[in-house]
Amino acid sequence: MTAPAARCRAVTKKFGSVLALDDVSFELKPNTIHGLLGRNGAGKTTLMRVMTGQEFLTSGSVEVLGETPLENAGVLSQISFIRESQKYPDDYTVKHVLSTASYLLPHWDQNLADILLDDFQLPLKRKVKKLSRGMLSALGVIVGLASRAPLTFFDEPYLGLDAVARHMFYDRLLADYAEHPRTVVLSTHLIDEVSNLIEHVIVIDKGRILLDDSADNLRSRATVVTGEASSVAEFVGPAPVLARETLGTQARVTAELSFSELRKADAHRGGLTVEPVSLQQLVVHTTTKGAA
Repeated sequence: MTAPAARCRAVTKKFGSVLALDDVSFELKPNTIHGLLGRNGAGKTTLMRVMTGQEFLTSGSVEVLGETPLENAGVLSQISFIRESQKYPDDYTVKHVLSTASYLLPHWDQNLADILLDDFQLPLKRKVKKLSRGMLSALGVIVGLASRAPLTFFDEPYLGLDAVARHMFYDRLLADYAEHPRTVVLSTHLIDEVSNLIEHVIVIDKGRILLDDSADNLRSRATVVTGEASSVAEFVGPAPVLARETLGTQARVTAELSFSELRKADAHRGGLTVEPVSLQQLVVHTTTKGAA
């Protein structure tokens, strides 16, 4: 059995009286693109900071590439952690950032960095503090991709990019990942945009893991059923309902029914329509279930 790229066991993190992570356990599969999904304040950034040795645990354990990351230079050199709010020294230019990254990250690929600099039209001599938000996001993306680190975290650094630039990032990530597989974690709110990239999904809410499964399994986990309300209720039966909308005699229900062509055919014969739930719909329904 292949060892995981990283593993969290019963990880708890408190900031005073605030419980940021609550008994979190999961593994990151090697050479897999993971989606770390959840609402603002769910604990995503804290979890990544713990996994990259930037926060002390209150309790539990973390292993990265088989070792504890905290104050472990050997492990940390194999990690690239790119944040939306990345800070750099005031006098640094773009060139300084890339030069420092190439020194600290042993898998750095300068040729890829040069290609990405041209793609995002980033000026090498400009000071980082003078960059627009979009350029600053592009700089983070370039460092994260060109690092080719065995474990790469992207904590929404691409939010400052426009739609065209974000899709360029996704295309470059997929292309380079295909040639140089590594473990990638994308933490994002733009679930629909990245749903085709993600192979494994981890959903966190209020510091606890709600979902931890392959994207394919999750996509087939729930079904949206639409039609006459009584027929929908009969079709859904005792299956747990994630969401329900009604308009007159019509209903649209998202239920934990596995989607299949056979189920689709059965629904059609009963005058109903069914469709698989999108990854974003599933995450939204899961994290809001039971909310007031």
